[in-house]
Amino acid sequence: MLLTLLIAFPLSKESVLKFRTGYVWYFVFTMLFSGGMIPGYLIVKNLGLIDSIWALVLPGAVPIFNVVLMLNFFRGLPKELEEAAFMDGAGYLTSLFRIYAPLSLPVLATTGLFTIVTHWNTWFDGLIFMNSMQHYPLSTYLQTVVVNMNLGSMSLEQLQQFQVVNQQNAKAAQVFLSIVPIMAIYPFLQKYLVQGMVIGGVKE
Repeated sequence: MLLTLLIAFPLSKESVLKFRTGYVWYFVFTMLFSGGMIPGYLIVKNLGLIDSIWALVLPGAVPIFNVVLMLNFFRGLPKELEEAAFMDGAGYLTSLFRIYAPLSLPVLATTGLFTIVTHWNTWFDGLIFMNSMQHYPLSTYLQTVVVNMNLGSMSLEQLQQFQVVNQQNAKAAQVFLSIVPIMAIYPFLQKYLVQGMVIGGVKE
């Protein structure tokens, strides 16, 4: 979220940032076209990030769709607010964190929810970037346990318990556990969601 904020803010300054349109199209190009899974894996491996939390965080650290939403929201805010702050001696970072960020709760909540849901649902990244099951994120661990269950590694007592458990019930429990964090967060962000989507999506 911090990286998204720091990228969207300067890109919203048409009169200040040179080649601003070129930078925007550069980011949009990366949103439309990607290198694919194999080049992404090779980059993470060559950087020595395999089996570390950074392999799950850095590749998706700047969602371009969220940058576009926040950029358009910033462009819709009155410029007079920033001009008044500059007259009082504020700089760009001060105006960002003391004026723009407090006024941007709808778009921050929207992009925050998108970020949380995206990272929570990326179970495949944990599967390819983590070598040991102890480092799996919860979504990857649940998928591995339920879908790719290894009966050969179970003890006799565990096998007896497994025979009692219905497979549909186990999958339903997996789904429920995977949505509990989102269900806990969504009610607090829901009132901002529609407003942030509309305001951030219709401005030019």
